[in-house]
This record gives sequence, structure tokens and C-alpha cells, in this order.
Amino acid sequence: MMSMRPMTDIAAALIPDFDLTARNTLALQARSRFGVVIDNADQLPALFDHAASQKLPVRILGGGSNVVLAPDFDGITALLALRGRVIIEQTSEVTLIEASGGETWHEFVRWTVDQGLGGLENLALIPGTVGAAPVQNIGAYGAELADSFRSLTAYDRASGATVTFGKDDCAFGYRDSTFKRQPNRFIVLAVRFALPRSWAPNLGFAGLSDLADTAEITPRAVMDRVIALRTSKLPDWRETPNAGSFFQNPVVTTTDASPVLAEFPTAPCFPQPDGRVKLSAGWLIEKSGLKGYRMGPAGISERHALVLVNLGGAQQADIAALAGHIKQTVQSRFGIALHEEPIFL
Repeated sequence: MMSMRPMTDIAAALIPDFDLTARNTLALQARSRFGVVIDNADQLPALFDHAASQKLPVRILGGGSNVVLAPDFDGITALLALRGRVIIEQTSEVTLIEASGGETWHEFVRWTVDQGLGGLENLALIPGTVGAAPVQNIGAYGAELADSFRSLTAYDRASGATVTFGKDDCAFGYRDSTFKRQPNRFIVLAVRFALPRSWAPNLGFAGLSDLADTAEITPRAVMDRVIALRTSKLPDWRETPNAGSFFQNPVVTTTDASPVLAEFPTAPCFPQPDGRVKLSAGWLIEKSGLKGYRMGPAGISERHALVLVNLGGAQQADIAALAGHIKQTVQSRFGIALHEEPIFL
């Protein structure tokens, strides 16, 4: 169990009428009745005790990169700011490293590469925090978090205890995990990764394969290429507010995919271990004629059909309306259902 911090300390730390517009990558206009910065895990029990005594709901926010915030939240928004990253130990097979939940994911990946460690480089430049990464089992360029995951510690809001999860406990799937299926219960405090001492580059994804011809391929070279690929395709949220990939790539039966493949034999289609196939959500949206489409203050990026953008002054309802239009259009055109990645809060 964590040591308790007096409730009076938490009450004093609460910031009233907390502006969250700059705290989410979609730059949605949003405020919370109270806000508080959590930079020590010992604050959590007192926070929830205080919230319960005042009958206030609490939500946790990391980097604000995978959320669609409502204009007003009548409760406490806790910003997770736990910091720290360290090499725990090295064996003949792996280097065990740990990062706190409030660390910026990309900066953590860059740090591992600076240490001469490979294993996370394909996941560079994904927005968000280390604590949010296991929830979605983030993935990109042929890799996902689960590939290098060892364990994590989390605060369980139901029991008030700190608990440890091994890989099997997390039940990782495609953009899925135990934490996603039990929203608001667990707060990820720190994550451990086992990175291979005998590193081999993962170059199976388009845009990376030509690196195999490089005389001395390194984790840094792969990371730099991933960064170049992402910046060439995806708008920078700091310049064009967005939440990254807005829809999951649909995994469907071959029967459901057959009309798409009959019309477009070269459509992106990836066989899955369970016999189903994964289609490209961005491709489906683009082929539905929606790339660059605008609906009021919200729109679809002209650079990538999978990215919804705030064109200026958008609120949650605008993003929801646009997402609904996209889902309806793709369903009507191809008979394929799309599901959002970001969480509406």
C-alpha cells in the first residue's frame, strides 16, 4: 500500500476552473471544475479520498493525445506527471529498463536509443505518455508495445492498492488491453521493458525495408527513418491540432472483406493469425471520398485520411459528428464498421 498524504494537502493543490484547451492535442476548448498535477504516486489515495468526500468524479489525463474532451467536466482532472527512467539490470539476453507513467513516450524511446538500446525504435514519435501506451498497446511500423513489454505497476482505484501486471495479465490485443476493457480503474505508474542484447532490426514495414542494404544498420537509423516517415505523412499536432490515427484498422472475416477485395484486388489487406484479415481504415476512408472533407470547424486531414483535425474552435460535439459521418459513409460504401481509437471524456 502507498503511504497516505493528508487530504488537506490535496485540497490545497486543486486548481479551480482548470483550462484544458492546451492540455489535449486536438486543442478542443475544455475546462474542468478542478485540476491537479500528480507528480508523486503517494498523492493518489488522498486524491480519491478527498474526491469521494466531496462527491466529485476524478479522471486521469496524461499527454491528452488520445482523448476527445467535453467542454466542461464537473469534477477533478488529475494530470499524471510522474517522471523517471532508469536501466534496472542487464542479463546476457536483455536489458531491463523502467519508465514512469508521466514520461513522454517519444522522449523515452529517444532515451533508449541514446543508451545504445534497440527494441522500441519503430514506435518513435507516437504522441502520449508511457502510462497511456499499454492501455492502447500502441503500435506502428510493424511493432507494438507488447513485443518488448515485461511488466507494469498500477494504482488500483477499486482496492486502493498498488498492483503489478505481467504480460499475460495485461491481455494485450490489437489496440487493446485489460486496462482498456476496465476504463478508469487502473492508473499506470511505471512500465518495464525487456530490450534484447542481441538486437535485430524490424524492417518488414513499407518504407523501412531498404535500410536492410545499409552497411551498419542501427536502432538510431531505424528511429530516424520512422520519424521521417511519420512527419512526411501525418500532420504535426502542434501545428494542426489532431489526435493521431482516429480509427482502428478493422479486423474482419474474409467474407466481410471479399466485396472490398473484389472491387479493389490490391487493397491493403493483412492476414491475421485467427484467419481474419486486417484492412486499412485510412484507405477505406480515402476510397469513400472523404480525404480532406470538412464539417464546420472539424475536418479530415488532406495529408492522411485517418487523421481528424481541429480547424479552429472545434468542440467534442464537432469531432463526434464528423466521426459519425465517416463511420456511416464507410459502412454504406463498403459494409465495414469502423471504431474510434480515442476516448471521449
